Amino acid sequence: MDWTFNGLPIHILVVHFVVVVVPVAGLLLLLVAAWPAARARIGVVGPLVALAALVSVPIATEAGEALEEQVKETALSELHTHLGKDLLPWAIGLFAVALAQWVWFRFFTGTGRYATLVTTRSLRIAVTAVLAVAVIVVVAGSGYFVFLIGESGARATWG
Repeated sequence: MDWTFNGLPIHILVVHFVVVVVPVAGLLLLLVAAWPAARARIGVVGPLVALAALVSVPIATEAGEALEEQVKETALSELHTHLGKDLLPWAIGLFAVALAQWVWFRFFTGTGRYATLVTTRSLRIAVTAVLAVAVIVVVAGSGYFVFLIGESGARATWG
């Protein structure tokens, strides 16, 4: 596959999408976890944005590997390539937690279709707390790796 568009490496274009969509997905997860009013408005958009992040990460990685074959290899570019492969598990986590969060709040709480299955208040609190912890973990981890990867890519390019 030709990993260029209009003469530019696709990696350069896609990586900017990743740098935006991963933190936006994380922000949506945090809003859904912490703000019930936002939860209803965000709805299925949270998992869809997380899905966009999940799909874009391997595209950026593949395009980056194609670009790596065209440029001179340095220690910084090697570091960037190595770190770039570490974002996919975090993107998977973002999507999984966003989907779980949406399903939980949409169907198992409030007036949701299966809310009657969750019979105790303590169970609702426990599941909501577990989801909140999962949100914090995946948002922090994915944000940290986006920063590390982006910083190492900038150093490899401009350093």
